[in-house]
Amino acid sequence: MGPHPAVAAIRLAVRRVLHDLLTDQHASRDQHAPVAQGPHEQPPSPLVLVACSGGADSMALASALAFEAPKLGLRAGGVTVDHGLQPGSELRAEEVVLRLRELGLDPVESTAVTVGREGGPEAAARDARYAALDAAAQRHGAIAVLLGHTRDDQAETVLLGLARGSGIRSLSGMAAVSGADGRYRRPFLALDRQTARKACMVQSLPVWDDPHNTDPAYTRSRLRHEGLPALEKALGKGVVEALARTAQLSRDDADALDTWARQAEASVRDAAGLLECAKLYALPPAVRRRILRQAAIEAGAPAGSLFARHIEEVDRLITGWRGQGAINLPGKVVAQRQGGRLVIRQG
Repeated sequence: MGPHPAVAAIRLAVRRVLHDLLTDQHASRDQHAPVAQGPHEQPPSPLVLVACSGGADSMALASALAFEAPKLGLRAGGVTVDHGLQPGSELRAEEVVLRLRELGLDPVESTAVTVGREGGPEAAARDARYAALDAAAQRHGAIAVLLGHTRDDQAETVLLGLARGSGIRSLSGMAAVSGADGRYRRPFLALDRQTARKACMVQSLPVWDDPHNTDPAYTRSRLRHEGLPALEKALGKGVVEALARTAQLSRDDADALDTWARQAEASVRDAAGLLECAKLYALPPAVRRRILRQAAIEAGAPAGSLFARHIEEVDRLITGWRGQGAINLPGKVVAQRQGGRLVIRQG
């Protein structure tokens, strides 16, 4: 008798991601193959880490990784991040470490972070968490870090992007592969949250429900417990699936437009590398604004703080020029029009 359907589903999702990782590894190794030398020690098997909070999604992911990785010749480890935002968080992090070790993961560690305030509490916690995961991956030489985001998380992300009016890239939600060199992999984007929880239940895996996930002080929590249920009541079941499908379609469109913008950028710069307003004006708005956004980021504007309204203001220097002054952007970056050129630099 095979495993429970929920367990089978999460294992299959993880197996597919691990196969993709191995394919990427082999391709990279073929490109950078060293000249054969004398006998030497075999390098250790590649390591894959799971980011685990102790919640149902990440515990289900950790159990599937522990089951699938050895069958493919991979090592499986885990990292839990202690944000220090709740009393007793250090003890809970230690509990997660013990649970991961009981699953057979090695190495396993807990890493504490200090959460700042920039961008709001949720964004600040996310930034601190990813910085810690990046550091852990580099420290252990991991080829990837698996994240337990589900289809429900994807639907929430799409709605949050829609509410911010941030454009098609925000509507594309979370990528299955992201980060430097494709470090982050999200196997569960096609699975719902309930499947992960059921997989934990039938395997008797203890899970911790973060009280922040039900705290109405947090935007995502309100969306999860009030917004999405209200949408399903008004529109019927299937809203989550439809939003996740929208994310994939939006990502395909956004990727195509990003490619177009990269190819067009060189053609709108003069010999000195400055952006020419007349040539920018001739481009489709979606392509032009991508070039402007990238120029602002290269000048020092933090990508996470650069919103559609900022780019629209800069765009008006090209499409609605009335002699207006400089536009102040996040990161102390300034955009201004000078002699038919658009200059974006640190102020």
